[in-house]
Formats: sequence, C-alpha cells, structure tokens
Amino acid sequence: MQGKLYIVATPIGNLEDITLRAIKILKEVDLIAAEDTRHTLKLLNHLEISKPMISCHRHNEEEKIDKIIDKLKEGKNIAIVSDAGTPGISDPGEVIIKNAIKENIEVIPVPGACAAINALIASGIDTKEFTFLGFLPLNKKLRKNKLEEIKNSNKTIILYEAPHKILSTINDLEHILENRQVVLARELTKIHEEFIRGKLSEVKEKLINPKGEFVIIIEGIKTVESEKNNLNLLTVEEHYNYYLKQGYEKKEIIKLIAKDRNVNKNEIYIKFINKEN
Repeated sequence: MQGKLYIVATPIGNLEDITLRAIKILKEVDLIAAEDTRHTLKLLNHLEISKPMISCHRHNEEEKIDKIIDKLKEGKNIAIVSDAGTPGISDPGEVIIKNAIKENIEVIPVPGACAAINALIASGIDTKEFTFLGFLPLNKKLRKNKLEEIKNSNKTIILYEAPHKILSTINDLEHILENRQVVLARELTKIHEEFIRGKLSEVKEKLINPKGEFVIIIEGIKTVESEKNNLNLLTVEEHYNYYLKQGYEKKEIIKLIAKDRNVNKNEIYIKFINKEN
C-alpha cells in the first residue's frame, strides 16, 4: 500500500498559528521533507516532535523527487513543509506534488497560514477577484511584460518581494501605475507586523530602511480606466466605430479618441481626412 503525501502549512511568524491538525500530521508521518531542515527543526523542537527529515528546497527539488516518490511507494507517509506558510506557493513543493499525482499517490492538503491571503484580507482592497503573481521576474523583458499585465488588470494583484528589492519594485510599479492605491504588508504575524497603505508615492516615502519579507497588494484599475485601456488596443477605425455605434457625431468622436489615446485631436482628424480622400 502506497503512503500519503501531506502538504502541511506552517506558521509565517507566530508559532501559535500552527494548527492542531498540522501538529497531529507532523507527529504521525514517517518523514518530513523540509525546505530548510535547520529551520524546521526549531519548529519541531518547539512542538516537542522528533522526526527524520530530508532537505527539499528550490535548488535540489528535482534531485530529491525520485527518493521521495520511492519512499511513498514503499508505504511511507511524508509531510512537505516550507520555512513558512503553505508549500508550493512561491515555495518548494509544487514539483513533488505534480509527480506524486502522476504516480497516483494520494496528496492531502493540511491548511494553515499563507502570507498572500492574510495580507489581502487585512489590506482593505477589493477581495472579490484577485491574481497572485508571486515574485516579479528579474529578466527585464519578462518583468516588463508582467508589469504591463498588472497595469491592465482590473483585479487586485498580490506580489511578494524581498526587503533588499522592495524599493526597486515600488519604483517600477510607480512608473507604470502612477498613483494606484497599494498596501505593503511586512513581518506578518510577528512583533513588528506593519501595513503601509496609500498611493505608490506615499508608501515609498514611508519605506525607510525596509526590513522583513513584503507582500504587495495592488488595487485593480477602475472600470472606466479599464475600458479606456481596452479601447486603446483597437485600431483607430475600430475606436471610431465604437463611438459611432453609441450615436456620437464625427467631431465628438475625434475629440473622444484623442482624449482616450492622449494625443492631439488634429492627429486623429488628419487620419480621417486622409482616409476620406
């Protein structure tokens, strides 16, 4: 009989956030696959649990897959834990989970702390629809594409960022989002937990000697702004027909298109004069 793979969420700061079920599973499994065995050992010592561990982090996860899968096939029950929060969410675990599923091994989530969700629910920003993007890419082209995605999204965006990169990321966001409303959450559940709320220019001023891991919650674009961005993806002719169908006269349409695209109305007017000729 095959073993079971448990995805166990652990505290993101305050050790009291460990669930009773997580403690029970950590006591019962045969092996714990930990992102950093030294870090997890501190948690296990706090809980008075003694259990064999295997290192499984983002740099060796591919190498450890076969060993972990083999032990599961032997009937061993294994718990995956990251240093903090829920494994697989911008943390190791995803690759092993996918491989376990391919091998028809039962995968069982053990819910608990997640920095992204806790930052979101306390942010005061819309929680109805949101997109989690994790850490922004370091590659310039990929980063630019991701920033454009954020710019055009009408959903709340959630990002993670390290303290030594937070100012650079805020500068990049300010460049494309101007003064969109954001919330920075740092040191969640810890003694120095802090929420910095305001427009990008305002929160940047409050980032003095930033410390701790950050969650960035970004307000989605408003409906009017979203519609304007979508219109600008159209050709000028399609843009013109959009307003024409709404009953606007030609002069009004030219003014509206120029305003949407932030160009001089004469530029739009000339395009239609040339078209008519």
